[in-house]
Amino acid sequence: MTMTLDTPAPDVIAKEAGSRPAGRLRRVARPAIGLLLPLGLALAWELAVRFGYSNGRLVPPPSRIWQTLVELSASGELSRHIIATLSRVGTGFGLGIAAGTILGAICGYWTLARRLLDPTFQALRAIPSIAWVPLFILWLGIFETSKVALIAVGVFFPIYLGVMGAILAVDRKIVEVGRIFRLSAFAMIRRIMLPAVLPAYIVSLRSGLGLGWMFVVAAEFMGASEGLGYLLTDGQQLGKPAQIVAAIIVFAVLGKTTDWLIQVAAAPFLRWQDSFGAHAGAA
Repeated sequence: MTMTLDTPAPDVIAKEAGSRPAGRLRRVARPAIGLLLPLGLALAWELAVRFGYSNGRLVPPPSRIWQTLVELSASGELSRHIIATLSRVGTGFGLGIAAGTILGAICGYWTLARRLLDPTFQALRAIPSIAWVPLFILWLGIFETSKVALIAVGVFFPIYLGVMGAILAVDRKIVEVGRIFRLSAFAMIRRIMLPAVLPAYIVSLRSGLGLGWMFVVAAEFMGASEGLGYLLTDGQQLGKPAQIVAAIIVFAVLGKTTDWLIQVAAAPFLRWQDSFGAHAGAA
């Protein structure tokens, strides 16, 4: 008996070696592509102000905004305001996740609870965020509790809707298969319901986080002495458009970063998906 050892052909080895740098380049290029539009607009506006097409008074050029950010960072104000806003969003986001996940799961799984609770939640969802401000100030005061409560309300509704809708959309045939195999209630949730609900749940988390960042601005209008929302109102009252735009840019960067963190944290749990998005991203 003779033993043979299969070795890859030289052209296959060369192809794999060449694909590694290309793969690294694609991983770097993908996020860089998203920067082309904002950087292009910033460069165009900077040139428009430099060549005198605009005085840049109401919409300051990027160089002036950068200078404002450097000054706020050097004085320590920027970090103080960012930490205050992040703590409010983080606390409100956590409370909104807990309430939205629990109530969404109950209403999605239990028909009586859905008929009893969902009409009220849908009515409350239609109330604008600003309408809650005077009521929360009256109930909870102007300090941190009212601000966190307002953010939690904003986060709650997309997560509640996402969880309930995902449970209701689970394929009935898959559930019947679980019952045929006599899965326990815990096994049914872990092996059938949870994988089916998880993709929509991640999307609802991202939607809730986005609303949390929007609601924190309304929350920090409620007598706040620190936070990025305070920077906005301070810039408006003192006539500092560069400070206003700088605060908006910081909001955008923090919002995008936290959204990216959710995507990165969720990626290991969604590797089983054989979806169009996964193949399109790999192309």
